[in-house]
Amino acid sequence: MKCSLCCFLVLILCTSILVFIYSGNYTLLFVPHANDWWERISSKNKPRTVPIASQQPSPDPTSSSMTIEPQWEEPGPFHVAYPGKYHFILDEPDACIAQSPFLVLMVPVAPQNLAARDAIRWTWGNESLVLGKTVRLFFMLGLPSGAEAERLQEEVYRERAEHHDLLQSNFLDSYCNLTIKTIMMLEWVASRCPNTPYGMKIDSDMFLNVHNLVAMLQAFSQPQHNYLTGYVGRNRTVVRERKSKWYLPVDVYPENTYPPYTFGFGYVFSIDLAGKIVEASKKIRPLYIEDVHVGLCLKNLGISPTEPSSPSLFKVYPPVPFNRCHYASAITTIMNSPAHLIQCWEDLHKPGPPC
Repeated sequence: MKCSLCCFLVLILCTSILVFIYSGNYTLLFVPHANDWWERISSKNKPRTVPIASQQPSPDPTSSSMTIEPQWEEPGPFHVAYPGKYHFILDEPDACIAQSPFLVLMVPVAPQNLAARDAIRWTWGNESLVLGKTVRLFFMLGLPSGAEAERLQEEVYRERAEHHDLLQSNFLDSYCNLTIKTIMMLEWVASRCPNTPYGMKIDSDMFLNVHNLVAMLQAFSQPQHNYLTGYVGRNRTVVRERKSKWYLPVDVYPENTYPPYTFGFGYVFSIDLAGKIVEASKKIRPLYIEDVHVGLCLKNLGISPTEPSSPSLFKVYPPVPFNRCHYASAITTIMNSPAHLIQCWEDLHKPGPPC
C-alpha cells in the first residue's frame, strides 16, 4: 500500500513539472551560473572585479534612501533579477578623472557585436573634442553565452586592451536583461564621473550628431539637474497583445498607460539624476522593458522627462531616400546596419553645405 502511494505521489510531481515547463510560466532569466569556460578565462585574464557597493557615494545617513536592500522573489517572464547583485569585471575607473569630460556617451551592446562598436569608433564615437568640450565614449557589455562564449570573451579582452573603452558586468547579455545593463551603466557613470555634467545612453544601431547634442546642452545658462530628455513618450498604452515582445499582463502592470519616459534608443541625462535613478531602482521591482523601468524610477522620484528644445532633434527612422539635411539637423536616428552608419556619416562630412 505504501509503495503504491509513493509511486502515485511521484507520478503527480512529475506531471506537475511537465505542465509547468510546457505552459511557458518559467523564468526567462538568466543570472549565469559558474561554468568551466568562465572559470578558466577569468583566472587566466584576472579581470578587475569592482563590487557594486564600492562604487556608490556614501549616502546621507539622514536620507530616506537609507533603507534595507529589498529581496525580490525569483524573477519571472516579465521581471529581471535585482540589478544590485552584479558587479563589474571590466572597468575604466580613472577615465573621467584624467580628462574631466563634459559629456559621457554610454552604448549598451552585445559582446559579439564588434562591427557595431567599430562603426561607432570610426564615426561619431571618434569625436572627442566638440565645440571645445571633451566627450568620452564607453561600451557596456554583459557576458557572452553559447558555444562560442569562451572565444568571444577572449576577443573582448583583446579589444579592451586596444581601445580601453569597454565596461563589462557579470550578467548574461540578452535582450531581456537590458534593464540590468541600463542600471549598471547608470551606476558606473554616476560613480566614476561625478563631476561630469551630462551623460547619454544611446543604442549601438544609432546615428548620433554629437555637434548638435553638445550645442543643445551648451545652450543652457548653467548645468541642468534632474534632467532627462530624448524622444518622450507620454500616456503610452501598455501592450496587452501576448505575441508582442513588449507584452505585459494586467497582474504584472495593472495600469493602462505608462508614466512618462524617454524611448530607450537614446536619451540624455544630468549625472546627478543617474545616481538618483539607481537608488530609485532599488525600491521598484525591475521590469524587463528598460526604458519603461527608467520611467517608473522617475515617477518614484517625482521627476518628469524634459521635452527637447525641438521635437525634430530625436528622430526614430532615417529618411528614404537619403537626405543630408535630416542628419545635419537631428541628434539621433536609427540605422539599418553598421555599414549604413558609416555611409551616412561619410556622406554628411563631404565638403559643401549639408542642404
